Amino acid sequence: MAKERILLAYSGGLDTSVIIPWLLENYDCDVIAYCGDVGVGVDEDFLRNKALKLGAEKCYVENITEEFVTEYVYPTLKAQAVYENSYLLGTSIARPLIGKKLVETARKENCTAICHGCTGKGNDQVRFELAIKALAPDLKIIAPWRIWEIKSREQELAYAEARGIPVPVTREDNYSKDQNLWHLSHEGMDLENPANEPNYRRILELMVSPEQAPDEPTYITLEFVQGIPVKVDEVTGDVAMLEYLNKVAGANGVGIEDLVENRLVGMKSRGVYETPGGTVLYKAHRWLEQLCLEKDTMHFKDHVALKFAELVYNGQWFHPLREALSAFVDDTQKTVSGTVRVKLYKGNAMPAGISSPTGLYDEEIASFGEDEVYDQKDSAGFINLFGLPTKVYAAMKQRNNLD
Repeated sequence: MAKERILLAYSGGLDTSVIIPWLLENYDCDVIAYCGDVGVGVDEDFLRNKALKLGAEKCYVENITEEFVTEYVYPTLKAQAVYENSYLLGTSIARPLIGKKLVETARKENCTAICHGCTGKGNDQVRFELAIKALAPDLKIIAPWRIWEIKSREQELAYAEARGIPVPVTREDNYSKDQNLWHLSHEGMDLENPANEPNYRRILELMVSPEQAPDEPTYITLEFVQGIPVKVDEVTGDVAMLEYLNKVAGANGVGIEDLVENRLVGMKSRGVYETPGGTVLYKAHRWLEQLCLEKDTMHFKDHVALKFAELVYNGQWFHPLREALSAFVDDTQKTVSGTVRVKLYKGNAMPAGISSPTGLYDEEIASFGEDEVYDQKDSAGFINLFGLPTKVYAAMKQRNNLD
């Protein structure tokens, strides 16, 4: 019988470094590793050589950052999708893209299974597997954390040490992290107790704490066309703009989120997220929408944003409802074009001026001064009709002596 060919979602971190020898010990197989770089800036030669030394037959390292920004970040930004009012979906939007690339590579290498290093307690196992099921329902999925004897990261470190496997963490610095161009997350260790204040000087990597930010504000200007950023100050290019925003916002302490979230698998988890550039983009885009979107459309879009965020968080990027919601969102963005000036100061991002050729703000109508376009007498009839149900209900209560 021919050996099974297994494609491994590989990052070079603790989990996936251990999984390569584990697969070879427990399956009659060849292992092909795949690493999709979503803006971390990986060392391709290091990752490839490490995977081969651990026993992989091949190792693909592919930079997919541009596709990540344009096809996953931007649709989520345009939707203004935020999970539980806090989480800007940094990990959630990267997983379906990586899942798609895993399927493509598995087909190329004639693999019959895809393996991932997600734990049985996390959301990522769902995100990867739903992507695989949506794009390649025939492929088998292997999830070692659900079947092997290793029960903790400490045991995993011991497994690695016993086999001489180099890993990028120690017992003293064993945070669980996920990073891409959009964000960096931190979980585990002292953060597992929500009563503990995060030691930002120790854990922050993309940014400084607000206390360390400059005492003078920084101003930046963003230009949008149909809901998509096209220029930040003098910087253009999708990846370059986000890199620039990460640097400037990070230097001003903008983009820290410390939250306890409801995981899809049923438990609450605590994490610290760094999303400097993304925080500025979300705020600037929202301010522009406030100027450009008609009231009913904007209010309904807020409902869409909530559902969009849940779908993405739950790993349902390739779900037909997400695709339909994106079609609605895209239609709303036809008039969301303009310029937003943002003031960054010690952890805060504040509007410092918004303009749009398609804006709906009419200074003459909104003015408290004298005007010739708004007849204030019209409001009396409007209020009488709008308040009629309230008046009828109140009269009924009065007639029947109801409190």
